[in-house]
Amino acid sequence: VQLLESGGGAVQAGGSLRLSCATSGYRADAYCGGWVRQSPGKGREGVATIASDGRANYANFVKGRFSISQANAEKTLYLQMNNLKPEDTAMYYCALALMPHPKYCSLYYEMDHWGKGTQVTVSS
Repeated sequence: VQLLESGGGAVQAGGSLRLSCATSGYRADAYCGGWVRQSPGKGREGVATIASDGRANYANFVKGRFSISQANAEKTLYLQMNNLKPEDTAMYYCALALMPHPKYCSLYYEMDHWGKGTQVTVSS
């Protein structure tokens, strides 16, 4: 399974970015895809997940600002990030887990596959 992120960059506070994650190398009826971030001195934080049935979950600190989506045919995940804040600065990783049923997908599910990450830097 391969995951390749793109779309990171540097923006000013209040700006927007759209991250993409191209996935390949698997066949599954049920999966959980998501974005996790890590900044220096902090542990990994689950940002958002989306299940194969379309249900999404968001961390409280991004609700109303970020939106996760997927293009099933292209096996691509997206993270639209609006109204970015300096505290959103982090390396953002795409993650994927194959599972027996999409109901298990959540921010706390242990992901099996990871991308290498894309850096997001927000200046004040």
